[in-house]
Amino acid sequence: MDDLSLPKINSLDLQQADSEAWDAIAAERIRQSRSIELIASENFVSRAVMEAQGSVLTNKYAEGYPGVRYYGGCANADAVENLAIARAKALFGCAHANVQPHSGSQANQGVYLAFLEPGDKIMGLDLRSGGHLTHGSSVSVSGKWFQSISYEVDARSQLIDMDQVRRIALKERPRLIIAGGSAYSRQMDWAEFRRIADRVGAIFMADIAHVAGLVAAGVFPSPVEHAHVTTTTTHKTLRGPRGGMILSADAEIARRIDAAVFPGLQSGPLMHVVAAKAVALGEALKPAFRTYARAVVDNARVLCDRLSQGGLSVVSAGTDCHLGVIDLRPWELTGKAAETALEQIGITVNKNAVPGDGARPLVTSGIRVGSAACTTRGMGADEFREIGDMILATLGGIRSGTMNARTLKSIHEGVSDLTGRFPLPY
Repeated sequence: MDDLSLPKINSLDLQQADSEAWDAIAAERIRQSRSIELIASENFVSRAVMEAQGSVLTNKYAEGYPGVRYYGGCANADAVENLAIARAKALFGCAHANVQPHSGSQANQGVYLAFLEPGDKIMGLDLRSGGHLTHGSSVSVSGKWFQSISYEVDARSQLIDMDQVRRIALKERPRLIIAGGSAYSRQMDWAEFRRIADRVGAIFMADIAHVAGLVAAGVFPSPVEHAHVTTTTTHKTLRGPRGGMILSADAEIARRIDAAVFPGLQSGPLMHVVAAKAVALGEALKPAFRTYARAVVDNARVLCDRLSQGGLSVVSAGTDCHLGVIDLRPWELTGKAAETALEQIGITVNKNAVPGDGARPLVTSGIRVGSAACTTRGMGADEFREIGDMILATLGGIRSGTMNARTLKSIHEGVSDLTGRFPLPY
């Protein structure tokens, strides 16, 4: 039998073929290696995931689904997609998984296409309260094609008020109710969302793009048994390639979802990415992943506690997951200024809206921090306290106007020490 191992492609192939692309990629590798990555949407995949994504499956067009393709030569594509489906079902305890969406946004769009008509009402968490663009923002298709109704967090507790959700739903009678977000750090009452949806005759969609890895590991409540349909990304806390999935339990829902994704929304799946999803899902099924996920939550709490102790305002006073949102208004700083200052010392965060934010989206009044990527590097509670101290020193210096080159250099040396002690695995 012929050798079926994947061809080994040396990095010199790219370097010699396209030095400009190589230089950008090499520079990004150095940036990732030497930076403390706190963007909650990001993580570091394993070598195995990267090898699968860079495999010969990038050459295969496999329009359709396993066993029902519109192209020949799809036996291996079927095998890898079936593997990803089986692992997703085992990991999340669902009856059906569509692993083809190219992103979390397209997973959400697949649900909309399956169940909604233009002009229908959808109801999701307001962007400033931690929601996502695809949950009804006016700049998104979800807000342009559908009537968008938002619920917000309580002004005092900064938690979702389920009484408010119920009142709005009973008044507006949306066709779809969405729970989940990109900057909400607390657990959600999935069961109550479902009860409200049933009461008004709505579809209940849970978007777990951020917490999917934590859900899979059992350290964050799962919505799968409550939601009609659950969407997610495969990166972030799930630590896989950039992509999406849609999970469901009902056969009729599954049929509609599959038809919406293909042929309704997108054509041929990215089979190399599907293969990488399969590898990542396999990794998440191992006991070590549960240990990792618990550490992610513990580290996020340590970081948020340290920032709070240092005088920063943490939205909802803490976190139940991998992320925290910091309100900078008491310190009279903008998210943009904080993001820029922290990047100068090698700490990467993203500016983020906070509840009641009046600043422009490209400025914002807060930042979002996440623990998943640095936990992958092996950092623990002591290191996250140290990271918190670096953030406090940097933002405190900017706030007081006392920041100088010597202080910046000292903090940056601390970043270099941490990243040197906890290198990337590649």
